[in-house]
Amino acid sequence: MNQSIGVFDSGYGGLTVLKEFVNVLPQYHYKYLGDNMRAPYGTRSFETVYAYTLQCIEWFFKNDCPLVILACNTASAKALRSIQQQNLSAFGENKRVLGVIRPTSEVIGNFTKSGHVGLFATNGTVQSNSYALEIAKFFPDVQLSQEACPMWVPLIENNEHLEQGADYFIQKHINQLLQKDQSIDTILLACTHYPLLMDKLKQFLPGNICVVPQGKIVADSLKDYLERHSNFFGILSQNGGCEFYTTGETQDFNEKASLFYGQQVASRQVSPL
Repeated sequence: MNQSIGVFDSGYGGLTVLKEFVNVLPQYHYKYLGDNMRAPYGTRSFETVYAYTLQCIEWFFKNDCPLVILACNTASAKALRSIQQQNLSAFGENKRVLGVIRPTSEVIGNFTKSGHVGLFATNGTVQSNSYALEIAKFFPDVQLSQEACPMWVPLIENNEHLEQGADYFIQKHINQLLQKDQSIDTILLACTHYPLLMDKLKQFLPGNICVVPQGKIVADSLKDYLERHSNFFGILSQNGGCEFYTTGETQDFNEKASLFYGQQVASRQVSPL
């Protein structure tokens, strides 16, 4: 069979995860879909995010992707569980949808020495409280403080994040998070856009704080998942490669996607509606 692993995001951030997938598991073929026409998801209701994500999942299943990764924290927080519980069985056997919250929550406690973890994310992810619930399952003694950063995604997508004008918004949320808990020694970047801010964050954060992006964690988790689920080995293509799709304008997607993926991409426009 010549089937692919689907990688979904509301926009561009999931490309930072896809890049790690290709680094860790280069033998597989990937199809990436960004729902740029309807982005951002971070400020939308649970019902809307669920409806949009389900439509995109259906698109993946119709286009030979039996395994789909929601490389989007908002979609993982607001839609994944409902889709797994209510919709997945209707698509038949050997169809799976995974997210980024659980694999990150399973290991984040290993990074902290103080037991105090901070989290930067979108409004939607923070409001869902998904990380607090999941981390408590694996590390009940970890104290989590969350900070929503609504300006960070638009700054990144408009390529303004490295400019001096972005410093105010970065420092503002760093200060607000550390005011909540001065014992924080680890900060999780719970939005796949935020790795592009790594240099700025390290510039303004105290040197003793470890900043943890998700991409490599999720990629290692996917590798482990595939090793434990041998049924996918026989149906997933082992010829490598990536295809890129967007619900928005391809020219705009291609220009911005290279910022996240680290190399030029050529996308095709689709409609999952």
